[in-house]
Amino acid sequence: MPAMMHTAKKLLFLLPMLALVFVAGCGSPVTSTKDGPPRGTLADIAALTRAIQALGPEVDPEEAARAARISCEYTHVLALQYQITDPPLIHNTKVNMGIKPRGLCKDWADDIEARLLQENFQTLDLHRAIANASNLRIEHSTTIVSRRGDDMFQGIVVDPWRNGGVLHWTKVLEDDKYVWVPRREVFAMKRARAQRQGKFAKQY
Repeated sequence: MPAMMHTAKKLLFLLPMLALVFVAGCGSPVTSTKDGPPRGTLADIAALTRAIQALGPEVDPEEAARAARISCEYTHVLALQYQITDPPLIHNTKVNMGIKPRGLCKDWADDIEARLLQENFQTLDLHRAIANASNLRIEHSTTIVSRRGDDMFQGIVVDPWRNGGVLHWTKVLEDDKYVWVPRREVFAMKRARAQRQGKFAKQY
C-alpha cells in the first residue's frame, strides 16, 4: 500500500506538467544534462552578431559583437542558476511549485535585459514585449534588441526561454510563433481591464 500511494503521488505531481506540454506547446524540448542545456557556440555568436550588425549601418560592429556574445553566454549562465534540466513548460511548473528558484519567461527577459543594460550601448536600444496577453495561450515575455532610435518591430527577439536555456533569436516581424506587443501596451490593457473589473491594478 505505501508503494502504491507513493506512485499515485508521483503521478499527481507529473500530470499538471504533462498537460501543460500538450496543451500550450509554447516551448520546445531541449537536450539537457546535469550541467544544463548546451552552450551557444562561436558560430551561434557570429550569426547573431551579423544579424544585429545588419539592423543598420549606424550599429557599431563592436557593440553588435558584444551584445551577441553576452546574449549567448549569459543565457548559459542563467540556465545554470535556474537549474534548467527540463523543457520550459515543465520547468515553469516546478518554479510555480517552489521546486526550482527561477526560470519563467519573465525571469529570463528581466535578467537578460538587466545584463545587456549594463553595457550602456550607444548604437543599440533594448525593448520589452509580451505575446499572448489577450488570448488563451500562455503569456510570454521577451527582450528585443534594435538599432538606436528604432522601435521594437525593427529589432531582434532574444529569447532564452523558448528552447529551455538555448538562445533563440529572430527578427520580430519574422517570428512565426509569437505576435509581439510592446509591454507598456499590454500593461495599459491589463490596467484598464482590472479597473473595469474593480480590481487593484498597481502592479501594472
